[in-house]
Amino acid sequence: MELGPLRSFLEVAREGNMTRAAERLGLTQPAISGQLARLEAELGQMLFDRTPRGMLLTPAGSVFREHAERALRALEDGRTALLSLAGLERGSLSIGGGATATTYLLPPLLGRFHELHPAIRIFVREQGSQSVADAVAAGELDLGVVTEPIRQRPGPGRLAVEPWVEDELLLIVPPDHRLRRRKTFRWADLEGEALVLFEAGTAVRALIDRRLAAAGLHTETVMELRSIESIKQMVAQGIGAGFVSRFAVGPRQHTLACREGALKRRLALIYPQGRSPAPAARTFLELMRRRRPRPARGSARRARRNA
Repeated sequence: MELGPLRSFLEVAREGNMTRAAERLGLTQPAISGQLARLEAELGQMLFDRTPRGMLLTPAGSVFREHAERALRALEDGRTALLSLAGLERGSLSIGGGATATTYLLPPLLGRFHELHPAIRIFVREQGSQSVADAVAAGELDLGVVTEPIRQRPGPGRLAVEPWVEDELLLIVPPDHRLRRRKTFRWADLEGEALVLFEAGTAVRALIDRRLAAAGLHTETVMELRSIESIKQMVAQGIGAGFVSRFAVGPRQHTLACREGALKRRLALIYPQGRSPAPAARTFLELMRRRRPRPARGSARRARRNA
């Protein structure tokens, strides 16, 4: 059912006169008459009695008037809701990422977004890259930050993958470790080493495992953790050596870069392909593009110097 005839019907019901209703709506009287005729034909009921005193509602017209008024109020409420959504006066943002993203990269951006749009509800999920990709494809999350490459599932739910930042994994060692005074390491230096690593199945762990296997090393994984801060704490307590993102390195933390090829990875933004994102997600995506994270100054200088 078109909205124009409904508005014309209600205006004629209020005015009791087709000419005055046409003037208020900015239409001609024949246009109003034609709309009412189509509406009555669609409903199969006469809505007005045309009398010398004007247009009077029939019993059917009186009943229909109540429903028409509720319908237009509901549509107007919907229009207002959409306008507030577009103006970020309401809505939600859900985003997923791995430990580096959720601990170091996203918090400053989410803080800024919340400062600008405090009415938006924010939900963050920490998961491995493939799990995040699957959740975005399924519509459970608006956006994701993942380590490339990811596996696209067959069928609907294709993802747009947009390169975001380059990252490098750096070696950290206990305070009294034999490599402590070094700025770089070779893979052979880790022969027989106890390692505190990310849990198996994560993209970061897969990168580390590939490089260890390529070097033909025998190491002992003594801990598998999800938290970067837990890895740093365990290394500080002398449990073993570990690898962390350059974004997780504090200005005074000692790190070693690999002399035989940096352990680099690329973090990407993912979002549904071919679907219009919600206003909150679109706005946050634009913020992420404008404000790409940078590592702490000290770690950045060390990485360049050791490269």
